[in-house]
Amino acid sequence: MSKEHWYLLSLVGKDRPGIVAKLSAGLCKNGCNLGDSSMVRLGNNFVIMLAVQFNGSQEALSNIVAPLADSMNLKQNLIEIEEGTHDIEPDVRINIYSDERIGIIDDVTSMLADSGLNILSLESNLGINQPQNTYSIHIEGTVSEEITPLYEVLERLSDEKNIQYQLIPINSQVV
Repeated sequence: MSKEHWYLLSLVGKDRPGIVAKLSAGLCKNGCNLGDSSMVRLGNNFVIMLAVQFNGSQEALSNIVAPLADSMNLKQNLIEIEEGTHDIEPDVRINIYSDERIGIIDDVTSMLADSGLNILSLESNLGINQPQNTYSIHIEGTVSEEITPLYEVLERLSDEKNIQYQLIPINSQVV
């Protein structure tokens, strides 16, 4: 039995309908198994990060991806990764709202990491159509031991950096 090869494929280009459908069909027709993915519109661009299982070489996979990416004017990057997909479920969801300012993501993520949070996903958005430019950050992650240090850090951020937050435990085992 041959060893499974997993690759991380990232693609970026101007957003338009059909990117995901064309990419997934082209990969599947060429023997690729699609794993974990993150796909999102950022500004006018569409960004794809996708774990791909393919039993051929990285060069062979690149030869499959290149014409697909070129046909949609997407820039690509492909690297081999050690393992495929892992189901890691988040323990907590944190929503943060702040006035937009330089350094807010650094402040929030540094303090949360110091309190034991492993960030699995982070999305941020600047709401420029609101009365003040409100920056929102949505985080999902796992806690190393317990949830209390997260509450303490978020309260400190609220006091020192004037943020509003919502911490939602989504794993009943976390206290």
